[in-house]
Formats: sequence, C-alpha cells, structure tokens
Amino acid sequence: MKILIVDDEKDVEMLFRQKFRKETRTENLELVFAFSGAEALEILEESDPPNVVYVFSDINMPGMTGLELLEKIKDRFPQINVSMISAYGDSDNYNKAIKSGAKEFFTKPIDFESLKEEIRNLMKT
Repeated sequence: MKILIVDDEKDVEMLFRQKFRKETRTENLELVFAFSGAEALEILEESDPPNVVYVFSDINMPGMTGLELLEKIKDRFPQINVSMISAYGDSDNYNKAIKSGAKEFFTKPIDFESLKEEIRNLMKT
C-alpha cells in the first residue's frame, strides 16, 4: 500500500521514515513524499489510476495549501482517502477539511499511534 505524505518541511520525511520503519519493512507499506501541493499532484498523475491509496497532507504550505490540494484530489481522484494535518487545531480548518472530504484531521505534534491505526484500517479494506 502506497501512502503519500505532503509537507513543505523536509524534516518530516525523516520523522515519518523513523516512525514507520517497522511497517515499511513488514507490512508492505510504502511511503512517498511530496514537498508541495503541485508535486503531490504530479505524483498522483504518474499512473492511471494512481497507485497511492492514502494522502496525508499538511494544511499550511506556501503556494497551494493543503485544503486546495484536498479539493483537487477529491475532484480528480475521489477514491483516494485524504487526511489533513495542521499545527493549529482550529475549528475553521477542521470544518473546511471535513466538509471538503477529508477522512481525518490531525494536529501537530502528530499522534503516530492514531495515524498507524488509521492506516491499518485502510489496509484491511
């Protein structure tokens, strides 16, 4: 199962690779990283249909925001599950994300156990 993590902060890749080390070795989980909304769309468009089944995106990014990316993904690839993350747990971002089709909304610092549970549930379906 391929998961796309979208965040403009490059150190996020090292953090995710560390937190999901076991899952990527034993549970057939592949992590792919994009550092902008535009790069994320390029990755999704590489194959038809996309081989990414889950996108985990930051909301606050320069250029295309995570909420704009969410809308584009849901418009072009409605079968892909998308969860959002924000450093700010404000209800405005939460409501916009859920209304736009986000599966889940996480706040920083990320609760990796909750995220792993979310991914495990997706792998079962």
